[in-house]
Amino acid sequence: MTGVLYRRRGTAIVETDKGILLTAGRHGHFILPGGGAKRGESRFVAALRELTEESGMLPYAAQIIFKHKGRIQPTHSGRHKFQDHHTVCIVKASGTPRPGGGDAKRIDFYSPGCKVRISKTTQEIIERYFDWKKKQAIETSDILDEDEGYEDIEEEQNDAYDSED
Repeated sequence: MTGVLYRRRGTAIVETDKGILLTAGRHGHFILPGGGAKRGESRFVAALRELTEESGMLPYAAQIIFKHKGRIQPTHSGRHKFQDHHTVCIVKASGTPRPGGGDAKRIDFYSPGCKVRISKTTQEIIERYFDWKKKQAIETSDILDEDEGYEDIEEEQNDAYDSED
């Protein structure tokens, strides 16, 4: 086995009336929406793009809340190891979540005590998110109603495209 490969991943946390949005393939554990950043794309923009691709929801405001390093684990082939480096964003989005393109074939929702099988990394990120919320001393409804501190998505996307020139 060779050295560790680092993957740049954007991860979205979307709170709904049913809980935190999760996606999954046909089999396996549920994870938070998100995925790898393309060349020249920020992890912030990747989180928003992947949210739309995986759930059909349209983000209209978002804020980076922390960065998270996943566990080092083997690739499917077993020839390499990798570690995801997440930029975790809380996102306000419109629309009804439905399984979208790519790997997302199923949608579910996480709330404390639920029986949804989630990945270890998703569990770690959700725990950090709940800690972050406590430290903010703001209820979730206040966070989602308050636009202050959220990035302008169009401006961030334009900046990402401009940096490719």
